[in-house]
Amino acid sequence: MSTPNWQKLAKENKKKYSRFLQRCDHRKVIKQLPELHEEVFSRIDCLSCANCCKNHSPRFKIPDIKRIAKFLGMKEGVLIEKYLRLDEDNDYVLQHQPCTFLGSDNTCSIYEVRPSDCARYPYTDEDVLLKRPALTLKNAEVCPAVFEVMEKLSEGMGG
Repeated sequence: MSTPNWQKLAKENKKKYSRFLQRCDHRKVIKQLPELHEEVFSRIDCLSCANCCKNHSPRFKIPDIKRIAKFLGMKEGVLIEKYLRLDEDNDYVLQHQPCTFLGSDNTCSIYEVRPSDCARYPYTDEDVLLKRPALTLKNAEVCPAVFEVMEKLSEGMGG
């Protein structure tokens, strides 16, 4: 269960999070992330939210495309043509949102072979949280787990 109005609070606290990400002791924070990640995810059920699948597209890297195409029993070119497009960074991303593979019950039909971006999201247990602050700030408004982690870290816990 996450904080009510967390998305509004995430927007309001964007400057505070940004300052924290610029000034924090990265080594101290990285040591805290795994435990903080576990604690936050013990309370948050991704299946009750799925904001990431509804609002973002992961990058589909070539190994992801090969794995997913094989799982779906289709040629890689067909998968690309049917579901993907190249974005401004020349990465394959979904043509449409919400994600084509997201079910009405918020489950993923390709979960076992999902893109690595999906498997790693929301990066609250790895250094991406610190190395890509713009992404972290954006994710804090999409994912209640990122919001909770940033709240805890920026409240002085993060060093």
